[in-house]
Amino acid sequence: MKTFDIIPPDPRFDAGIIDKIDNLTKPKGSLGRLEEIALQICRIQRTLTPELRNPHNILFAADHGIIEEGVSVSPKEVTWQQLAHFARGGAGINFLCAQHGFRLVLVDAGVDYDIPRDAGIIDRKIRRSTSNFLHGPAMTPEEYEKAMEEGAATVDEVHAAGCNVVSFGEMGCGNTSASSMWMHAFTGIPLDRCIGAGAGLDNPGIRHKADVLARAWAGYSGASSTEDIIRWFGGFEMVMAVGGMLRAAELGMTVIVDGFIMTACMLAASRLNPDVLHYAVFGHQGDESGHRLMLEAMGAKPVLHLGLRLGEGSGAVCAYPILQSAVRMVNDMDSFTTASVTKYF
Repeated sequence: MKTFDIIPPDPRFDAGIIDKIDNLTKPKGSLGRLEEIALQICRIQRTLTPELRNPHNILFAADHGIIEEGVSVSPKEVTWQQLAHFARGGAGINFLCAQHGFRLVLVDAGVDYDIPRDAGIIDRKIRRSTSNFLHGPAMTPEEYEKAMEEGAATVDEVHAAGCNVVSFGEMGCGNTSASSMWMHAFTGIPLDRCIGAGAGLDNPGIRHKADVLARAWAGYSGASSTEDIIRWFGGFEMVMAVGGMLRAAELGMTVIVDGFIMTACMLAASRLNPDVLHYAVFGHQGDESGHRLMLEAMGAKPVLHLGLRLGEGSGAVCAYPILQSAVRMVNDMDSFTTASVTKYF
């Protein structure tokens, strides 16, 4: 089984970082979250002069067998159609990546469609869709392990290209259902509070989704370990994101966490190795029901709250300029000493 050796920040380094931030030409704490984010990035990079290099947004796509139970308004073919749309460049994540200087990496993790080889999409397909977790595990232990390895390998590739800050996105009809199951299993929050509209279910649709997921939870007969819960209810794209997040932390990269689904992936990753959270900046709080509760359960402070629920990594990429401002603050502002300004607080 693949494991990750994630090194937590050294607390002995904190004093120097805090001293530098506190002695910039401003009242102590007056730049709020920018100061907190700067401190975190300095800790991650173990330096007083951090930098963000060559950002990438890795978007994993896959289908979920639970879609057979009518838990989503989106038909399954939307997964491959949208993945092709991303490759052509006309989707929401495309303009955001272009605006903020991200390279978009598209990965077929388990789409129920034969993606053309020349489509600009990396083929890491485990198989065409997970199984329906209402009737048994979504994937086998071997498939789980393979998905973890493929997610980590994708991060290795972008890291080799000079990337030290990465976000993850997803495309997969049914993945809010899988995320709700992980959220319930790993936080203990009542399942009905973990379930929302997904891509746009109406109230009767949400009630049906809740009924299906409640029956799936009641029918769970696995080992109750973290790994077993992940593979029983998860999607291939989600498990690849978990592997990618853990590997990024192992490599000392900053991980910007997107919305409900990617927060569920970071939650799962943290149950496998809690030290991954030191490397996670939570990009935003989305409007999917349960996202706020999951963030609170993790003690996470999102950077933005814009009412987003698109997925794809969109909220994480939107948050990136705030990280840039935090890094510029710690690198570009004068100190009271160098500016010959009397310390006025």
